[in-house]
Amino acid sequence: MMELVPGNCAERYIAFKNTQGQNITVEDIQAEERRLGLDRPFLVRSFSWMGDVFFKGEFGDSCILRLNINHLLSDKVWISLGISLAALLFSYLVAIPIGIYSAVSRNPIANNSVRLISYLGLALPSFLFALVIMLTTTIFFGESMAGLFSKEYRDAAWSFAKFMDFMTRAWLPILILGWAATAFALQTVRALMLDEIDKLYVTAASARGIYGRKLLWRYPGRHSLGPVINSIGFDLNRIFSELPIVALIMTLTEMGALLFDALAYSNDQQLAGAILVILTATIVIINFFTDIILALMDPRVRQGLIG
Repeated sequence: MMELVPGNCAERYIAFKNTQGQNITVEDIQAEERRLGLDRPFLVRSFSWMGDVFFKGEFGDSCILRLNINHLLSDKVWISLGISLAALLFSYLVAIPIGIYSAVSRNPIANNSVRLISYLGLALPSFLFALVIMLTTTIFFGESMAGLFSKEYRDAAWSFAKFMDFMTRAWLPILILGWAATAFALQTVRALMLDEIDKLYVTAASARGIYGRKLLWRYPGRHSLGPVINSIGFDLNRIFSELPIVALIMTLTEMGALLFDALAYSNDQQLAGAILVILTATIVIINFFTDIILALMDPRVRQGLIG
């Protein structure tokens, strides 16, 4: 798709140089295309790049930033995945107990409150929520909380002080990204619990004297959480899909912001491809482990695997 966009990375880089007062010619563009290998056919470039990725572990160089992509993403990968996974964990820690309580509670105030919160999470876009939070923090604290580091730690080497500074700011993008994910998970858990709680095996367990929290977690809770666990990879992908826009609003210097720049501004195919390959590999690995967890939790899955 990026190949179909008018203006390759060399042309955009030369155009940027042109804005700096340099006199750019067609020969300069052609020379830059040869230097970057963009004069070769698209399929040749693609298979060559994929071979370097899978056999050498090399993503090549960013044509716009003029940096090695492996070095460029070395810190940003862990920051981005850490924020996304923390937002996912936050959404589940909130949604699972509240969703179960909402399904079994007969309190209309509690149920309506849960519905209101979940509908707000579904209706309010993450970027708008980010703008509201930044405006609120600016009014009450005097700063917008933009960025992942304070000024004194932005370009400093990693240390315990820099990590603590990161933690004091990372909670905000985690909350924003986890907002919509919590609403989705809350609706899912509540619907699954309502579907399971009136089934015959739950009634039979109750008749045998099992009741209270033990009944909920051992029978309908465990069975209803199966689809939630199975969708962890999908939820992570949805959170990361929202990360570039949130990163743009909050000026976050991480992988999502680089992906947005590569797609929207520079047509940097190797940088965008590297980020998408890393994200896809992460989702595949997570799905592998969630399948194992699901088999350990649900005897029906184990029986299906054994045959």
